[in-house]
Amino acid sequence: MCFSGGVDSGAVFLTIYHVMQQLGISPSRLKAFTLSFGDGPDLQQSRDFLERLGLGLFLEPIEADPAALNVEETLRVLEDYKQLDVECASMVLALYRGIRARYPDWKHMIDGDGGDENLKDYPIEENPELTIRSVVNNLMLYHEGWGVGRIKHSLTYSGGLSRSYARTYAPARKYGFEGFSPFTRPAVVTVAEGIPFTELSQMSVDRLYSLKGEVVRRGIKAHFGVDMPIFEKRRFQHGAIPVEKLHRRLGTQESEYRRQFLAFYQ
Repeated sequence: MCFSGGVDSGAVFLTIYHVMQQLGISPSRLKAFTLSFGDGPDLQQSRDFLERLGLGLFLEPIEADPAALNVEETLRVLEDYKQLDVECASMVLALYRGIRARYPDWKHMIDGDGGDENLKDYPIEENPELTIRSVVNNLMLYHEGWGVGRIKHSLTYSGGLSRSYARTYAPARKYGFEGFSPFTRPAVVTVAEGIPFTELSQMSVDRLYSLKGEVVRRGIKAHFGVDMPIFEKRRFQHGAIPVEKLHRRLGTQESEYRRQFLAFYQ
């Protein structure tokens, strides 16, 4: 599975590990793949997470070279040009490329996609259109049209969760993997819909940000008896490689990504 030691991938890893034990399946089939370009913080975080629980043997770093990051390749695979999506998809391509080179016959990959959307864990301050009130009071805000038993905006297009999934689905398809995240299951999303965010956050941004870690930590403890480590949140791409180095390699201009993307079809 794709692993960073964060709340989402950490919860998924522990769930898979314990379910495999309950089903009598050998845990040797489970790997925690962490992408590293040599100086990103995720590798040490992943190591700390697993070693605290006595599970360090499952960690398998995938080392990558920043010189191999290719914006044109990412735009062709992703078929999109939004900056954060291009950055994230570039990391996923590097990760899957490394895994495929090491395991040519493996097929199934699991990740933590959807955890942020379900528990409203995106930085409000990065979007001037958002406030704590609009985030807390909008039932499926980050799903943007996708929800259990409903289409909120359009029958053919969603700019939110579907875009988020594409940045892992498209790289997985390129390298012959089938991906899955438990956080995308309707039953899980239904539970998230029922969380009383207003009462639990008390309309505090800091309390909202800490909510996901607390909810997931308590759930893992209740079901598996494990004290799951919780670390500070960061984006996947910023955990694999320092932000400055990422921007030097990929650039930061969405208009330039869009120009390159449109050029494919001209």
